[in-house]
Amino acid sequence: MGEFKCGFASFLVNLAFCLSFNIVLLVHSQLLPIVSDRGENTSQIQTYIVHVLKPKGSKFLGAEDLQKWHKSFLPNNTLDTGEPRLLYSYKEAISGFAAKLTPEEVRGMEKMNGFLRANPSKRLQVQTTYTHKLLNLSTLFGAWSTSNSFYGEGIIIGVIDTGIHLPHPSFADIGMPPLPRGWNASCNLPRGSCNGKVIGAQSFKKGNTSNPPTDIDQGHGTHVAGIAAGNFVDNADVLRLASGRASGMAPKAYISVYKVCWEDIGCDVDDIIAGIDQAILDGVHILQMSFGADPPDLPTSLDEDELAFATYSAMQKGIFSCTTAGNNGPDRETLSHAAPWDMVVGATTTDRRIRTTVTLGDGKQIFHGESAYQPNTITNQFFPLAFPGSNGQWDQLFCLNNSLNGFNVKGKIVMCEVGEIDDIEKGGFVRNAGGAGMILMNDDISGYTTSSDAHHLPVSHVSYKDAMQIKNYFMSNSTPTAKITFGGTIFGIRPAPALASFSSRGPAKYNRHIVKPDVTAPGVNILSAWPVDVGPFPSSLKKNTFNFVSGTSMAAPHVSGIVALIMSKLKNDNKRIWSTSEIQSALITTANAFDLDGKPIFDEATLNDSANILQRGAGQVNATNAMDPGLVYNIEQDDYVAYLCGIYSNNSTIVQSFTQDNTQCTRSISGKRLNYPSIGIRMRSRSSRTTIMRTVTNVGDAREIYNVTWIEPPFVKIYFSQYKLSFTRLEQQISYNITFTMNGSHPGFGVIGQGQLSWVSNKHTVTSPIYIAF
Repeated sequence: MGEFKCGFASFLVNLAFCLSFNIVLLVHSQLLPIVSDRGENTSQIQTYIVHVLKPKGSKFLGAEDLQKWHKSFLPNNTLDTGEPRLLYSYKEAISGFAAKLTPEEVRGMEKMNGFLRANPSKRLQVQTTYTHKLLNLSTLFGAWSTSNSFYGEGIIIGVIDTGIHLPHPSFADIGMPPLPRGWNASCNLPRGSCNGKVIGAQSFKKGNTSNPPTDIDQGHGTHVAGIAAGNFVDNADVLRLASGRASGMAPKAYISVYKVCWEDIGCDVDDIIAGIDQAILDGVHILQMSFGADPPDLPTSLDEDELAFATYSAMQKGIFSCTTAGNNGPDRETLSHAAPWDMVVGATTTDRRIRTTVTLGDGKQIFHGESAYQPNTITNQFFPLAFPGSNGQWDQLFCLNNSLNGFNVKGKIVMCEVGEIDDIEKGGFVRNAGGAGMILMNDDISGYTTSSDAHHLPVSHVSYKDAMQIKNYFMSNSTPTAKITFGGTIFGIRPAPALASFSSRGPAKYNRHIVKPDVTAPGVNILSAWPVDVGPFPSSLKKNTFNFVSGTSMAAPHVSGIVALIMSKLKNDNKRIWSTSEIQSALITTANAFDLDGKPIFDEATLNDSANILQRGAGQVNATNAMDPGLVYNIEQDDYVAYLCGIYSNNSTIVQSFTQDNTQCTRSISGKRLNYPSIGIRMRSRSSRTTIMRTVTNVGDAREIYNVTWIEPPFVKIYFSQYKLSFTRLEQQISYNITFTMNGSHPGFGVIGQGQLSWVSNKHTVTSPIYIAF
């Protein structure tokens, strides 16, 4: 960046110290009120967080010298009121400071060497992984508002996973209500030490139920449980990044743990079903299940999904099943689960990044990536760039173990592609070979989705688009160099939410055109409880460790927690507890198909395409609206049986396997006639014409009138039997018919169409996504 220009005061204090400054990073804080009442324009003055590069190799002489250096960026030390401009001079969390400035003063600061960036400080609400705000829980009228603030109280979430790390403060029982009446589930943790938060803990491993359901080797179950129902924890962070008050979606819900996944054998279906069986016996209200098959083991028929049988039984008993779409995207037809009674959740990004930046040696190309390891003692030095995989050898492309033998990577930044092995492990091989850092490069199918893992050396995980430009630079320069600098926690990234490239997509042909996934939820770089310390220098003494993890495994527990909020509100308001299909309907019909800027949700596996209905379902789950959906679609158990009979008309054995009785098929319906909140239709020819019926139940205001609005899919016309629904009482049901006809020529086999219908009142909007398979 060249010579650093210090202010005159700082120059006199320490000339040599000043000239050595080179800059690195900074994060984000809170918006503070306007202070000055004369001189400066009070409507413009606000608190800014200013990011600056840290002095090369410097640990600073002391707090006073650090503060003097930060003041050297300011136009003066005080406002006209006499109040100091500098509010905070950060030392450990970030390299930079907080000060009261006008936008013009910030623009003037941008010309100074060493300046990185400045953003107005923002006022944040209570957050978990930052997703409370994104999902509209903690706003004035959100799901955690005063009138709705039961926080999941009284609801039991059965977490079927890898166990739990009970000593973590996310699972403390502070503020929890008394134990549920009649609850007597076993607790097989060491010393039988469950508490008022984690009220059951059992394990299942090949018939052995004596193993303690602790989670000290994998972390997955701890992370998932924390997202769904972790209690409030102050000062949560990952390596001093993304700090804040952590909490699950339903912080007062109970957790009952069923360990069915093991480090040595994985998650066997027999163990999983045993865990679900015990959870049903125990009387949980929600099954949280974050696991699924990978290709080529994805189910090709409903009966191949053994868990669908177990969750069907849970549904019959009023237990809500929430599971994952899977991490097999971006290919089509990669869903791990697709039973209509299962809530299937895809993964999206948030607008937060844990920023690391790659600057190439030409000084002109700068690429923003991510990593949670951001060391304090970083220089502004360029290092030689190494790309072992440039020769086309796949093991060197992925920087696998021993693949760097024979390459001189010592003191270099090494370019490695994602895949084949864990990214943190990949970085470990680079570090062991003497690498100074790593650029982790996405392949084409990974697109824009990057991870903020707690690496063991300086890393920047960059998108596929950026990786291609970095590769081009490497190939076109005889002595390529690069540097990695750190930007801390950055908010306001767009587009957001966006569909993660790894999130599995539909259609699932075996469920007869029922749209899956149902909804999406945050599932990229989610901060939650973790059983061990992370990063390059782990400490066995630290107990309140958090970690960033990505996957649809992280998306599903967001929805499980929101379901607990819905159930808790109904229970505490002494209202009828909705059926599992009605809760599913509330989540689907209130989801957001648009991002924070009102644009269609972007698909990160592409360069510029929006996600379609088979990729994002109805859209991003909206907690607040789901708690008051206005209308719901209910599916009777007899209709589920008729749906199964429609699929297995010649095999009553399979139907009876679901119903667990001697069911005889006297009625059958296709998937499109199931009273599902989303609509899937096949139109095979130009003459196709289909009429379906839907029935809605009023759970909003007693007297409410809805008018229909709709968006027709291409090539299709839609007609309604009625265009207005008038309700005069709660729980009133009204049925309506929808007719679909072709409009013009048939677009050809394999094309999909999407549209929607919405019933709109003065208070509620109830939207059903429409999927047409041509």
